[in-house]
Amino acid sequence: MSKIKFVEQDIKPDVTTDIVYMMCPMHLLKLDEMMGQLGDGQVLELLTDYDGALDDVPEWCEKTGNEFLGVDEAEDHFKFYIKKTTSRKYCPIPTKDYEKCFQYCIDKKEKE
Repeated sequence: MSKIKFVEQDIKPDVTTDIVYMMCPMHLLKLDEMMGQLGDGQVLELLTDYDGALDDVPEWCEKTGNEFLGVDEAEDHFKFYIKKTTSRKYCPIPTKDYEKCFQYCIDKKEKE
């Protein structure tokens, strides 16, 4: 079942990160890095054109305990809104080990 939730109102992000044109797994690596820099309750806007992020970002939020506020679709990219929460859990994807992160994405796609 898809966890995609489209935003129905304007969301004012505290920080915006543009990773349009960056390849998988950068959307998850950058997301984890940026959320680590935010304070509790702050909102990140993540811009990406990677279609796989529609499944990956909500799933990452669920696994880490952060709140997925929704996604908005622009002409050539998506805008994801994620709120940092105090209950953040361990992320199963290493932020610095690109090879393992890339393999995670491959394994996930093979299961689909």
